[in-house]
Amino acid sequence: MKDIFWLMKKILKVTFSKKRNIVIYFGVPLIGILISFLVYGNPGSQVLKVGVVNQDRHVIANDTVRFLANLQNVNVEKINNSKVNEKISNGALDCVIILNNGFSERIISGKPANIQIVAIKGEEVTGFVKSYLYQYLDNIILIGKASSGDTNIFEKMYTKYQQDHFKLSTESLKDTSKSKRMTYQTIGFLLMIMLMSAGNFSEIIIKEKENRTYFRLLSSPINARTYVLSNIAVSLLVMVAQILCTLFFVTTIFHIEMYVSFWQMIAVLVLFAVVAIGLSLMLVSFASSSASVNALQNLVVTPTCLLAGCFWPVEIMPKAVQKLADFLPQRWTLDTISKLQQGNHFDTLYLNYLILAVFAVAFFLVAVYKFGKSNSVKNFV
Repeated sequence: MKDIFWLMKKILKVTFSKKRNIVIYFGVPLIGILISFLVYGNPGSQVLKVGVVNQDRHVIANDTVRFLANLQNVNVEKINNSKVNEKISNGALDCVIILNNGFSERIISGKPANIQIVAIKGEEVTGFVKSYLYQYLDNIILIGKASSGDTNIFEKMYTKYQQDHFKLSTESLKDTSKSKRMTYQTIGFLLMIMLMSAGNFSEIIIKEKENRTYFRLLSSPINARTYVLSNIAVSLLVMVAQILCTLFFVTTIFHIEMYVSFWQMIAVLVLFAVVAIGLSLMLVSFASSSASVNALQNLVVTPTCLLAGCFWPVEIMPKAVQKLADFLPQRWTLDTISKLQQGNHFDTLYLNYLILAVFAVAFFLVAVYKFGKSNSVKNFV
């Protein structure tokens, strides 16, 4: 144990004697938080600018314009038909609603309203207005159908409809989707950095073997197993520090609600850290030089993070890619966090933990086997 602590101290001293490594290991993970803020930052309350061309001028048309003006987050501007294209093209208005001649007459007769919606931004703008406007007009059209085209009956029913005051109780619900997406983006980026960190520490084994430091150490009472265990311990220690640092900034500095217990998040990420160490050792076992280790890391880490959905929800990818993502530990880590955010109890996700543990065991076994088969002067394990 004394030898392990001495080796750990040596690796940490050599690694962090360069100040830039401190920034790389503890500053770079914070970039994920900044990226999530840029992507999902609060844009503020969006106000929809709607122009209305009222060519009908009937009381029903006027009431319809008034209804639109009373909608929340909607600014209504009455304009002439000649200004429609100009207002839309220069961005002064998001969309224009044209109440054509005969608008009220068609409604009284129980037919679909004669309206036109002009917009260049598509359904993302018109969908909000349509959802309210069409429901309002459908109610009035039903009155027209019930009156069978009789104007007097329609006016009585319509007046009563407008005068009735419906009581509606509303309760605002907190939108949690943005915080969850920010957490997902931050953790996804952190997983990639953890994989790279584990790879960097495992690469020390190859580098010290290349410069003969490894063999000089083995000429002392230190054996290969102790050397590798100390490397694993340092790698795990640094990654736990990365996890704590990132979560501290997420919760305390940036005040992002993770909707997952702080300690549950740490437990899941530490389990992934063990997987990352196993993967890095496996890559080192297949490499013959530090250059080949770098090549393997670049070939494995970034593509698998992309496929696993570390930077975007995996659901937006093709079904075939989603099935491929199920064979990646990053995917199961993110899936565990997503399920915890959805309210699943920590104890019920034992299958996810088991799968991550199987990944770790498989990687370590492959690494031990390859090290054991090594034809080098000294074996690692």
